[in-house]
Parts: sequence; structure tokens; C-alpha cells
Amino acid sequence: MPTTLQKPVILVTAADIAPQALDMLTQFDVVFAGKQPTEDDLVALSAQHNPVAIIVRYGKINARIMDAGHKLQVISKHGSGIDVIDQAAAAERGIAVRAAVGANAAAVSEHAWALILACAKSVPQLDLRMRDGHWDKSTHKSVELDGRTLGLVGLGAIGRRVASVGIAFGMNVIAFDPYAKDAPQGAQLVSLDELYAQSDVVSLHCPLTAENRQMLNRETLARFERGAILVNTARGGLIDEAALAEALASGQIRAAGLDSFDVEPMATPHPFQRIPNVILSPHIGGVSDAAYVNMGRGAAANVLAVLEEQARDVA
Repeated sequence: MPTTLQKPVILVTAADIAPQALDMLTQFDVVFAGKQPTEDDLVALSAQHNPVAIIVRYGKINARIMDAGHKLQVISKHGSGIDVIDQAAAAERGIAVRAAVGANAAAVSEHAWALILACAKSVPQLDLRMRDGHWDKSTHKSVELDGRTLGLVGLGAIGRRVASVGIAFGMNVIAFDPYAKDAPQGAQLVSLDELYAQSDVVSLHCPLTAENRQMLNRETLARFERGAILVNTARGGLIDEAALAEALASGQIRAAGLDSFDVEPMATPHPFQRIPNVILSPHIGGVSDAAYVNMGRGAAANVLAVLEEQARDVA
């Protein structure tokens, strides 16, 4: 009897991926790890299926997972944040690491603005007050953004989109990015210290690295203009959460909008849950209908590109 050739396996660290991405991967068996796979789950699945690629939606990929199989050639992030992958371990093993850069830029930038506006206009707080029977028109004053300064830490695809909206709102837009060669028309590149001191709104759009972990701490938050708004749709590790809680309580920071946290899912109970001037969302800035498709396609395309390149090298 003829033998059936087994397709190479791609492991997805989630319960699903966009159908459009699956259509790109028909020459593979796609194995899903489930909604919240643990390290042990991923080790077991890698040992069982010996994947040639891992598409990372949830969880972290470390050396133990990489070593569970011997065919792994590429780890492809379903999104742009590759800090969840041990890149040094991957490099040591000759495993390529790729990100779907820009695939969720529209979604994240829109969510950043949702948080900025919610902080400036106290939207959740006023909603709760109305539901409790209050009418705060005579006592409440929101922050008008026109003419205020928006400071962006990071000026990649997301930061540039946030900048363009700030310019349209009539804001003075400044940015810090050591890798940016220029700023969008209407924006200006400045030093990080200048950004902290001058900004009425600070929005984070940079990757998390060993060098910038907890870049916002007691010392740096003290350099902010008193009453500034802080928004983070990047990585939670950029902020010392205890220091931010203190700054929110003291009024040094007027309000914060946070979509990412040092530990995810966010620990419960958490001090932020008791702070009224912080708005929380569960790291869903990049999760939209269109971004889900774009990130899936981007992650699949990166897998195919690496595997095709390595096949050519072998030939």
C-alpha cells in the first residue's frame, strides 16, 4: 500500500487563527495549543508534533520549548512584540524570529486614542457617576487637548499614526525615538528628558528591552509636568507599577490609561483596581476584526518566507 506523506506541522499558541492565514498554510498541519497554553503544554505539543514553525499568539517561547523538538526553524509572532520570545536562545539554535510588523498598527493607535480621550474627558468615571444618579455638570471640567503637548515614546508605525491624530487635534506633537531619522510633518524629535518635562500627554509606543525596562519609575515620573496623562499600549514592563500608583494618588499623574501590565493576565487583586483615575483594558489594543486577519496573514507569510529561504539554501 502507498504510504501517506505526513505534512510538516506548525504549532499555534492559541485556539484559533484567521481563516485567511490558514488558507496560506494548506501544505502544513496546523496544531492549536488552546486558549491559554502553559509552558508545559507547549513543551508537550512540541515534543509530540515536532513543528517546523511556531506562531506565537499567547504565552512565551523559551529554550525549553525550542529544544522539545528538533525541526523548529522559525518562530513567528502574531503581532509585533517579540519580547515574549527568547531571541538569544533562538539565535544560538539557528531559529529565525520574525514579527508581523505594522499588522496591528491601526488597531493599537486607535486604542491609544480611545484611552487618551477617556482619560482627558473622564468618560468611565462620568458614566459611573451618571449611573449612580449624579449630574456633575457644575463641578466637572475635562482636559481640552487642543494646544496641549503630546509626547510619544517610539515613532514606528503605531507612533506615527498616533502623531497624525494629535496633529489633527491641534496638539503640539513631540517624540523620542533613537532610531527615527525624521518625524512626521508637524511633529518634532526631542530628547527623552525634554519629552517628560514638556508633555501634557505621554503615550508609549516602544518595544520592551533590557535597557528600557521600568523606564518610567519614581525618578522619571517626577520629571513629568504635574497633572500629565500617561497612556501605555506597548508593554507593561516599561512602567514601575508601584511608582505609577503613587504618582496617580498624589496627582503628579492626572490619569493613566493602561492596556498592558508587568504580569499578564494582571494579578487580582491589584492596586490599580482601587485607583479611580486609572483606566484599564486587558491588552486588547491590537485585537480588532481587521488586525486579527492582518496579524494572522503576516505571521503566516513570515513562516512561509523563512521556510522557503531555508529550503533554497539547502538545495
